[in-house]
Amino acid sequence: MKNIVFVFCAIALSAFVSCDDDGPYENYQVARPILQDAISFKAEAVSVSEPVPVVSSGKIYAYGNYIFINDVNKGFHVIDNQNPSSPKSIAFITLEGNNDISIKDDKIYADSYGDLVIFDISDINNITIIARIVNAIYNNGIWAADAEYPQADFYEYGAIDYDRDIIIGWEVVTERRSVEEYESRYNCNDCVVDSLESFNESPQPSTGQGGSLARFKIIGDYLYVVDYSDINIFDITDVDDVKVLDDVQVAWDIETIYSQGNILFIGGSQGMYIYGIENPEKPAFISEFRHGTACDPVVVDGNYAYVTLKGGNFCGNAESGLYVVDITDLKKPELKVIYPMDGPNGLGIKENTLFVCDGDSGLKVYDKTNAPNITLINVFEDIVAYDVIPLQSSLLMIGDRTLFQYEYVDNDIRLLSTFQL
Repeated sequence: MKNIVFVFCAIALSAFVSCDDDGPYENYQVARPILQDAISFKAEAVSVSEPVPVVSSGKIYAYGNYIFINDVNKGFHVIDNQNPSSPKSIAFITLEGNNDISIKDDKIYADSYGDLVIFDISDINNITIIARIVNAIYNNGIWAADAEYPQADFYEYGAIDYDRDIIIGWEVVTERRSVEEYESRYNCNDCVVDSLESFNESPQPSTGQGGSLARFKIIGDYLYVVDYSDINIFDITDVDDVKVLDDVQVAWDIETIYSQGNILFIGGSQGMYIYGIENPEKPAFISEFRHGTACDPVVVDGNYAYVTLKGGNFCGNAESGLYVVDITDLKKPELKVIYPMDGPNGLGIKENTLFVCDGDSGLKVYDKTNAPNITLINVFEDIVAYDVIPLQSSLLMIGDRTLFQYEYVDNDIRLLSTFQL
């Protein structure tokens, strides 16, 4: 079993700092885990049922003629999309603690708190569970969303017996903590591994496609899953004998994963981290692009990375915007342009078109032909835009429990259907 560590969230509540003999102290919001017995949890945590309404729509994933929509921490909905003008909900897979999936060869790989669960969907009308690998994604617990600007702490919960208990939530309390200790734990300038001198392009496998907010990514025979600090790596060559490989530490704040060829681009609240997978079992650090604290998905096309930063509230103190970063030299990413945004979330690319979900401000469509200079060509207002998946013939977008599908028309898009979840 891998070493098991979970997150602890803390943030100062006031500017008041007191000094004791061992240094200044301050009040912090501390998120302490709420536990459930693992045996009873797993007995009731997985099932397949008839369609049910979405409670809180999360990420989307496209595979063949089907769309899978996450219901945050509850499971995922299966949508038959053979007719994009009239999609139909056909099933709901209950999976407690689920936020992400990835699919290859009719096998779904999904998270359930810290576990990796594998389903067989070769018969979409008879979805079955193949395996559950306990504690495979060990930092993938529920985040304490009530804590403003949460930070990750990997020191306090090592004593929990994760074979006996599952973290199903957080209780946020105010505690007095050492300022020096708090600050030292989030200084991760040295959290890197050896650089990669070169990388090669490799063909992508036939898999499904997730959005820019995904934490799961299948490349060849490997599944890469980012938790709040590490890249968790699985050899999925044999689905009946999935191998849990050594994880790679990145930083204390990572959120998303994207790939281009043999390069991984990891989005985090402090920056974008670039890793090479010339050796797919051991991603190797190349460089990083640092920015202010903010939620940070990233997509890449050619020599440019497009990063949306969402500041304020839970996400951080940076100004919201779209950052265009030159990655011609992977070892020296360079910021070129910042475009102001209101509350950006996910984004996607289809040839020379860039789609940006700007929250309550809707879906924004840009022409990136002259990148890094991009031109706004359309805005779909009066909708909440969360994440997009640009497919070959249509664009999927989700927001506020609604699935939107658009068709490509010349250099723009046109609404094809709206499906209330």
